[in-house]
Amino acid sequence: MSVDLEKILRPTDTAIPPYPPKVVTLATGEKMVIRQVTRDEIPDLLPCVEPLIHHERDFYDIVAARVYAELLGFYRHRVQDEYVLAAQVDGELAAIVNGRIVSPDLGMSYHTIALKRGLRVGAHSFAAKMEYHIDTLKQKEVLIVAESPIGFRRWMIEYKLEKRFHIPHELGGPPSWALTAELFDRARSSLVVGTRPVPEPLLRKALAGILPPTDPPKPPPDFLAATRARYDTTGTAIIAPPAGKGARRHA
Repeated sequence: MSVDLEKILRPTDTAIPPYPPKVVTLATGEKMVIRQVTRDEIPDLLPCVEPLIHHERDFYDIVAARVYAELLGFYRHRVQDEYVLAAQVDGELAAIVNGRIVSPDLGMSYHTIALKRGLRVGAHSFAAKMEYHIDTLKQKEVLIVAESPIGFRRWMIEYKLEKRFHIPHELGGPPSWALTAELFDRARSSLVVGTRPVPEPLLRKALAGILPPTDPPKPPPDFLAATRARYDTTGTAIIAPPAGKGARRHA
């Protein structure tokens, strides 16, 4: 008797409402569309994430490596109830956020990775992700961790998250923090921006295809000026490459 192993390996996704797309006006006046990404579009995201795996500044390396794996998990049907949102400016990828649904009341935030820097693109995209959990899915709270000082400031401090240190996060490492529906309502007026519906020309441009960013994050050109020491707490520098064969690398 033949056994279809794929049916055993593949989790059954729960039918959940889609994220309603919105448009955010950036400080430059550019219009950024945030929308849900289909499984068929994941191959368009992977080449944009892969180069950042080798970019140590601001902990892009670990975040990008994990996002890449999570995107593959979604694409290959190896994660239960995962979703992916993309932020696009004139079609170009500006940010990726993802997470999953644990239960009707609980959400699990995975990552927020910005490919366009300096305009709070990541912060706006994270807010959209929380909108999805709290407003669309009507969940009571979302479990969150941070992997960089920037993330800690943006999520834990700006949203005044509550500790859930007794609950391990699926990403491992640090314990969970939680954004509750009440906390989100308090932050809504200052941290959540954007309008709906998205004007048809903007939405059509975004849906036409995900274009790679023309100015993705890059390591600083001066390695000596940006060498991360072992006890660097800022996470804003990169590790200098080895001086030669056999040189030791320190973090």
